[in-house]
Amino acid sequence: MRPHERHEEIIHLVARRGEVSVEQLADELKVSRETIRRDLVALGDQGRLQKFHGGAKLRSAAAAEAAGEGPFATRMAENLAAKRQIAHAAASLLSPGDSLFIDTGTTTLLFSEAIASLSGLTVITNSTRIAATITAGGENKVFLIGGAFSPDASETIGALAVEQISRFRARHAFLTVGAIDNTGLLDFDEAETQIARAMIERVETVTVLADASKFNKRGIFEVSGWDRVSRLVSNTPPPANIGQAIEAAAGNIDIIITR
Repeated sequence: MRPHERHEEIIHLVARRGEVSVEQLADELKVSRETIRRDLVALGDQGRLQKFHGGAKLRSAAAAEAAGEGPFATRMAENLAAKRQIAHAAASLLSPGDSLFIDTGTTTLLFSEAIASLSGLTVITNSTRIAATITAGGENKVFLIGGAFSPDASETIGALAVEQISRFRARHAFLTVGAIDNTGLLDFDEAETQIARAMIERVETVTVLADASKFNKRGIFEVSGWDRVSRLVSNTPPPANIGQAIEAAAGNIDIIITR
């Protein structure tokens, strides 16, 4: 069983039972207790469970709220099956030797789990969860962007983060956004918009991961027009007005539908 698959099984067992010991997990997953302890440390750092001496349990709602993770955790549960399908479809687009930016989002977090078992990638991200997830998997190089830390989504933002992004060049950017309409990509957070814009400026291809709930939402901040988008991965075809805008955009945009 690969590390990211074992992590998902641990989360499933903890969610089902509420609390599980290291010994129980080691016996059920047929691995050493030391391996389980390392897994629990990684999952605890990602905010996916609460580790205690000898085991792990679900994070309480109060603990999640105190850590500033309530909104992100809520978004994580929305359209989860569709997001997971999108993440796996996007992962199939990569090959060993690829370099990529990944911004912070619920779908990109699932995408990081999907690529964790790959090897030979160079990943640049502003998400501590994504960095931890990928380093726990295959043999990949990960650069974590510095900057002001935002605990809600465990991300770095601000001028320092944007400046550090400008020091890199990568082949791909895999991004999530808050809204998509006929004009292009939009978001609701100015700081996250600046991160996405900076990543777009430093890559050859831009791949957008978006489930159907993002279509024709009214965003506030403009991330990019369709002319800078290379691929759109979604669980449903875009509505007609967005499809027409994509066809009219400069260059060719691949639309990958997961169902």
